[in-house]
Amino acid sequence: MHVVVPYTTREPKSRLAGVLAPDERRAFARAMRDDVVAAVRAAGETPTVLTTEPLDDGVDAPVVVDDRPLTPAVNAILAEEAESAVGVVMADLPLATPDALARLFESDGDVVVAPGRGGGTNALVVRDPAFRVDYHGASYRDHRRIAADAGLSVAVVDSMRLATDVDEPADLAEVLLHGEGAARAWLTDAGFELAVADGRVGVARE
Repeated sequence: MHVVVPYTTREPKSRLAGVLAPDERRAFARAMRDDVVAAVRAAGETPTVLTTEPLDDGVDAPVVVDDRPLTPAVNAILAEEAESAVGVVMADLPLATPDALARLFESDGDVVVAPGRGGGTNALVVRDPAFRVDYHGASYRDHRRIAADAGLSVAVVDSMRLATDVDEPADLAEVLLHGEGAARAWLTDAGFELAVADGRVGVARE
């Protein structure tokens, strides 16, 4: 299976601006991407990074550059590889493990979806050329509808590790609690640590 890892270099993780400077957001986004690429490879599949512009760092995967928005860029790959299964795993899933990804890749269904919190689609597998993605809005709901309209079967993978995409400062606590790779190490090296206040777990920076 060919697995695409969409990754943007244009103002990555802007919602972390309150806790990370622009260069730090870029470095942290790279660390999360590298964790995802490593987990895909360890799950026995071949990752390709789909990016908006050429990369100047040494990612351990082939790189495809497409400056279009996410939906048309992914749909172009699905059209090109219509005869084979394609996986799409977002680059901001630093909790993804080989076991969690193997559940996704091995689940039966014309379309296999791992929903994110808030209605998004964090990862999927497409096995039928009739399916196309639409990442706008509540994409998990929309992807189920698109599959149903095309008469395709859908499997849903309920996974905390695949549901946890990192967008907000509060999400950093999940990386410190459950992460095992480069993203957690980056946060630790940058001085972040868990903090408990009023019974809530968050993060603080030294």
